[in-house]
Amino acid sequence: MGYALKIYEAFREYGEEKARVLAEAFEELEKRYTQILDMATKRDLSETELRLIKEIEATRKEIKELELKLTKEVEQVRLEVEEVRKEIKEVELKLTKEIEEVRKEIKEVELKLTKEIEEIRNGVTVLLFSLSGAGQTCGLLMVQKDFYSQRSARYKTFSIIFL
Repeated sequence: MGYALKIYEAFREYGEEKARVLAEAFEELEKRYTQILDMATKRDLSETELRLIKEIEATRKEIKELELKLTKEVEQVRLEVEEVRKEIKEVELKLTKEIEEVRKEIKEVELKLTKEIEEIRNGVTVLLFSLSGAGQTCGLLMVQKDFYSQRSARYKTFSIIFL
């Protein structure tokens, strides 16, 4: 129900004509100034303000809850990262030790092979004889080799090659 009709009904007891004129004037004002009807009252503003304050406080509460949740999650992730770093360090140390052991084993094998090569070199004696006669030269190569069996027994072998 528009304000013009309300005014008419309110002032009708003071005279029908006066109430009609007053209602028509107010109706004309409503047509020209429609924003007047859309204006908020102090009460409307207060209600809106209270509603917005409640919404703001609810939003702040949600933000605080979310901050707490995220803080806990961040702390959990930090702990997990520290645990992973610790595991990486342990694996790194273990691998470093293993690498050093392998290097040591390689060095030992290298020394053992070098020693065996020297023993083989020391155990082989090469004698070269040159014989001449009747207009011909003849050569004799004699190779002496000492070797060790698996039971550490020492054997000598001779190879004679005629040239």
